[in-house]
Amino acid sequence: MPTPDYPLWTASVTLSGGTPVHYECDEQAGWLPDLDDIAAKITDRTRGIVVINPNNPTGAVYPREVLEGIVRIAREHGLIVFSDEIYEKITYHGAEMVNTAQVAGDEVLCLTYSGLSKAYRIAGYRSGWLAITGPKGQAASYIEGIRLLANMRMCANVPGQHAIQAALGGRQSIEELVLPTGRLGAQMDLSLEKLNAIDGIECQPAHGALYLFPKLDVERFGIVDDERFALDLLREQKILVSHGSAFNWARPDHFRLVTLPSVEVLDEALNRLGDFLSGYRQQA
Repeated sequence: MPTPDYPLWTASVTLSGGTPVHYECDEQAGWLPDLDDIAAKITDRTRGIVVINPNNPTGAVYPREVLEGIVRIAREHGLIVFSDEIYEKITYHGAEMVNTAQVAGDEVLCLTYSGLSKAYRIAGYRSGWLAITGPKGQAASYIEGIRLLANMRMCANVPGQHAIQAALGGRQSIEELVLPTGRLGAQMDLSLEKLNAIDGIECQPAHGALYLFPKLDVERFGIVDDERFALDLLREQKILVSHGSAFNWARPDHFRLVTLPSVEVLDEALNRLGDFLSGYRQQA
C-alpha cells in the first residue's frame, strides 16, 4: 500500500493479521507510485497491492501507464489489486480518472471500492459498494466469504440504498463543482496558491480529491515532531490540520490540509498559517 496512505488501509491489514508494507510515492513526480519500489518489496508472502486513486492525502491522479505498471506487477506475482476510488469523480483541470479495473481487464482480480460520501457529499448515509472484476473463478472461496459477510452484517441502511440509485442516475452536480469556477475547484486553487506563497512550504498540485499534502522546511522550523507542529498550530491559531505521519509517512515534514471550507475561510486560515510559521521554531 502507498505511503502516504489513507490510514484505515494500514489498520485493516493489521487487524486482519497481515503485515502492511508501504511502497513509496514520489513527491517530485507529483506523488505517483514508484513502480520499482513496489516490485522490490514483493515477496512470496505478498497477497495484494492497494491503489488509492485519486489519492488521499496527496490528491494525485494516476495516469494509465502507472496503473498498467501496477497491474503488470500484480499479474506477474498472482496478486489481487485493491483499488480505492472513492474520489473518482473529483478531479481538476481536465485530469483523467482511469479505473484500475478497466486496465486490469480479465487478467487480474481487482476489487474496486467507491460510494456516496465524497462525490455526492452525503457521508452520513454510510453507503458504498464493492465491484469485483477479473478472473473470479480463481477466487471463488474468497468471493464467497465476502458475500457471506455482506449478507450478514454489511448491508447499507434502506434510505442509503435508495440514495445510491437517485445519486448515480441523477444530475451529476460534481461536474460543475470541480471546475475552476465551481466551489471545490476554486477552494483547491486558492489553497495551493496560498500555501506556496508561504516561506518554508512547498506544495505539489492536487489533481483530484479534497486535500493537499504540503511539505515543511523542517530545518527552518526545527520540526522533529509533526504531531506537535499540528497541536501548536491548533492551540495558537485554532487551525486544525492532520500531521503527515498519521498517513504512514515516515518523515515529520508534511501535513494534510482539507480544502472543503469556503474560499473566505481558507483565505483567512492560510494567512494565519503564514503568520504562525513566520515566528515558529519547534523547541527540542
